Amino acid sequence: MHNFIFQNPTKLVFGKGMISELGELIPAGKRIMITFGGGSVRRNGVYDEVTKALAGREWVEFWGIEPNPSIETLREAIALGRKHEVDFLLAVGGGSVIDGTKLISAGLRYDGDAWELVRKGAWFDTLPLGTVLTLPATGSEMNSGAVISRRETKEKYPFYSNYPRFSVLDPEKTFTLPEHQIAAGLSDTFVHVMEQYLTTTGQSRVMDRWAEGLLQTVIEIAPKIRADRHDYDLMADFMLTATMALNGFIALGVAQDWATHMIGHELTALHGLTHGATLAIVFNGTLRVLRDQKRDKILQYGARVWGIAEGSEEERIDRTIARTEEFFRSLGLSTRLSEEGIGEETIAEIERRFDASGAAFGEAKNVTGAVARRILEASL
Repeated sequence: MHNFIFQNPTKLVFGKGMISELGELIPAGKRIMITFGGGSVRRNGVYDEVTKALAGREWVEFWGIEPNPSIETLREAIALGRKHEVDFLLAVGGGSVIDGTKLISAGLRYDGDAWELVRKGAWFDTLPLGTVLTLPATGSEMNSGAVISRRETKEKYPFYSNYPRFSVLDPEKTFTLPEHQIAAGLSDTFVHVMEQYLTTTGQSRVMDRWAEGLLQTVIEIAPKIRADRHDYDLMADFMLTATMALNGFIALGVAQDWATHMIGHELTALHGLTHGATLAIVFNGTLRVLRDQKRDKILQYGARVWGIAEGSEEERIDRTIARTEEFFRSLGLSTRLSEEGIGEETIAEIERRFDASGAAFGEAKNVTGAVARRILEASL
């Protein structure tokens, strides 16, 4: 296990009715800006609960942070926040709203255009923020990361700042989510774990078993959620698993991959595909192309998570990759680029972008433009 320093300062406030705690969680006297997405929180009752909890407080609302939040929209939010001299942010929505609000929190303290911060990659002079999560997927409610897009150039980059001060998670608020969003969230959660787990063996028994438990949980609950999205305990397990998948806990002292995510970001930037949907396609190609490099860990994953223990090593690896793709397909997601009408033109552009940036992702830092091409070709 590698050396590490770990601290996660986000307070999780979990359970039915816990939005009512907002008045206590946000310090008195703060000028609050509440950020929202497209309006589903008005239909599912979240908006009413948030405003009731903040009765008597001073706030301004910003609406319209889209999936894959764009710098163009976030500039408008920053301008509104400056106009009203806000000093606390509350993100109400899914990972995109939270991601976008992280950049807003930095942009409000930065004398320049916020896209400069995105290209810097990180900025830690920020306003404090809290979140009310409505869509489990990204883990943004308990980590310091975000991903920001630029519509005019079809670019998408990761950005890091400070952790949310708190995050409120009420599983009942997931009951009205569309089926596709739940599927993409399950896919995102699964691949988040895999990016930190499926590298090399022998690094940490603790991290391996923790990651495998999360994977098994996703596999177990996914078909049950598809059958009944109103089961509180199922959605509670989903919500907490998505948070635990990317809050730093299973990454302690171990190598990480993230090549699938970086390729997936490019697919989203170029085609607008939901992030979790891109992962369901690309991850299978990553396994096919890097099967020799990841051989021992794929065998461990197949045995411990899928119970694949019979046959030769090659047969077990083949079956493990097949079972993984079947899992994504069972969610109702595409697992091939061709199903989304994506082909050579996009592959060439992603290879060009990787080469232009000098990209070298993966635990071995060997997923260059040429390897990204092979992964995408294996995903056709």
